[in-house]
Amino acid sequence: MYQQETAPLGDSLAWSALFAAIPLLVLFVLLGVFRVRAWLAAVTGLVLALLVALVVWSMPADQAFLAATEGAAFGLFPVMWIVINAIWVYELTRRSGHFDVLQRTFTNISPDIRIQGVIIAFCFGALLEALAGFGAPVAICSVMLVAIGLTPIKAATTALVANTAPVAWGAVATPVITLAQVSGLPLRDVSAMTGRQVPLLALLVPFLLLYLLDGRKGLREVWPLAGVVALTFSGAQFAVSNYGPVELTDIVAALAAAAAALAFLRTWSPATIQTTMDDDRGTESRTVASGEATDRTEDERPSTLAVQDPHDDRRDRYLAFAPYAIVIALFSIVAIPAVKEQLSKTTVTFGWPGLDIVRPDGSELALTTFKFDWLVSGGTVLLLTGVLTGLVLRLGIGDWVACYGKVLVQLRTAILTVVAVLGIAYVMNTSGMTVTLAAWLAGAGSLFALLSPLLGWFGTAVTGSDTSSNSLFGALQVSAAAETGLDPVLLAASNGSGGVLGKMVSPQNLAIGAAAVGLAGREGELFRSVLRATLILLPVMCLIVVLQASPVLSWMVP
Repeated sequence: MYQQETAPLGDSLAWSALFAAIPLLVLFVLLGVFRVRAWLAAVTGLVLALLVALVVWSMPADQAFLAATEGAAFGLFPVMWIVINAIWVYELTRRSGHFDVLQRTFTNISPDIRIQGVIIAFCFGALLEALAGFGAPVAICSVMLVAIGLTPIKAATTALVANTAPVAWGAVATPVITLAQVSGLPLRDVSAMTGRQVPLLALLVPFLLLYLLDGRKGLREVWPLAGVVALTFSGAQFAVSNYGPVELTDIVAALAAAAAALAFLRTWSPATIQTTMDDDRGTESRTVASGEATDRTEDERPSTLAVQDPHDDRRDRYLAFAPYAIVIALFSIVAIPAVKEQLSKTTVTFGWPGLDIVRPDGSELALTTFKFDWLVSGGTVLLLTGVLTGLVLRLGIGDWVACYGKVLVQLRTAILTVVAVLGIAYVMNTSGMTVTLAAWLAGAGSLFALLSPLLGWFGTAVTGSDTSSNSLFGALQVSAAAETGLDPVLLAASNGSGGVLGKMVSPQNLAIGAAAVGLAGREGELFRSVLRATLILLPVMCLIVVLQASPVLSWMVP
């Protein structure tokens, strides 16, 4: 048996925390400064994590390597299992030609590419996050944004930044449900408190997306739409998280925001319509006055996506949306308690062979238990979605296999990156390095209210999952609250709320976004693009939590 130590290096928590941070610091420096390929940076980080675990924490070599294999297994299932099948669904629609119909349909909502970008990345992406999570929104929305005319780097950046506000209730509210379980707090209180933090952040995200898409010009010309989307999404998110079924929080918010945007666009359009976007080489974008958009000839239009193809009849449009209707239907069915209970009976839960680890206090480490929920997994639901999509779109078995093979080839480096990153996370978590870092941060006393969201951000940045971050630090946040006199519900919720901002800089999500748009090897560039967004939004979340911990906004704590 291996028992974790909080301060193995000379009984010094500070020095131990410094060494614990080495694998992560090297990983992010390699990505952001030296522009090393993500898979190579992740493998380097994994090697360092193993060395630190063996040398500093004196973890038995067999258990350290076995922990890495468990992390790798988790990276393959459910993480990459979801992503592979999500992109497979996209490839099937692309092969049948119906994805082009979907693109033209989105374009017809508005010819303005900035409006299309907000609706696809924020509204449609939030719906995908609510139903699937684990990288599926980034993978699908990135390719859709490229298809409407965004450059690959801008498309992936936009999808990653948009995939923040819905993350706390992603995958049918799995993060907040997990947070309530590990913290021992009532689910309703945890969801309600999170619903009084994240919606405030959601008010900013659509405006930030406009700035990413078209700078100050985009903000100046399209801010009314961003305001409608932001207010509707935030309001619905707050209402359902506090007073409705927690599992439906993001589903309702995404659908409400999309409906509000469509209704608003019936009576409003920007002063100028921008139909193309600058590319990496500085190609001039094309804009026209709003009233002139319909007077241009076919040859003058910058893309066939700007107008509805006359051959796209109603049946074609229905078929184009069919895969996503199937996704919604299947995930809604799986979310029914009776159905989920029956499907969960097939889940296999077992202790990872060879791992025998306890926490510093002698309690059992739950992380060594592996859950193989093969039938209720989001990836399996997406696999079934792909099968039904292939049947509905009348594709042959050969098409199915060809598309799946293409996805596997496309994601080969992303798979390696995700496997290595999850290996790092599991080595750090099982050795005690993560506990050491968290304990060092908790020593800040009353200032922990400022650091609490940072801890959640750190957990998600490492694991790529707000659920995993809540699993790692949820109980710690409650313990820190008892030591510092802060509200446990506030700190627990702050972990998940801060975690939503770590997802965009997580190496595994960077790899997913880069692979989806053909930028494998340029993850470092993508990291630098999204880093600016997280540096803007993270201080805002920290300020919200600090104010809620003070008399200024303490009335917001349930």
